[in-house]
Amino acid sequence: MALAALDRVGLSAQSGAIAGGLTTRELRLMELARALVPHPRLMLLDETLAGLAHDDLNGILTVIRQLRADGITVLIIEHTMGAMVQLVDHFTVLDHGRLIASGRPDDVVRDPSVIEAYLGKKWVDRVAVPAK
Repeated sequence: MALAALDRVGLSAQSGAIAGGLTTRELRLMELARALVPHPRLMLLDETLAGLAHDDLNGILTVIRQLRADGITVLIIEHTMGAMVQLVDHFTVLDHGRLIASGRPDDVVRDPSVIEAYLGKKWVDRVAVPAK
């Protein structure tokens, strides 16, 4: 089961490697593989993209997209907004535990409360919010 999970995330070539010798990207993929072993219907991912280089994001996003395509519901807690816009169907944004926006990604990223929370108050006036 472990080998099948490693293969599913593209890590079968590293199946004999010691975790301490893996790259950050490989460690994240290993964590995903470990979570896949019991065949979950729901996965909660907490900061899976944190600390990854820009080039490493696409590989992880590809695996997460495949999990969704395979019928696994994926709930993600993540601060990498740009990556999430490419990935999610529904966005819920919290600021210090308070719900500030929820809905389609393209609507949420234009919400003045979200812009203020991520970029600061001075950016709210600078970011044009197109009319619907």
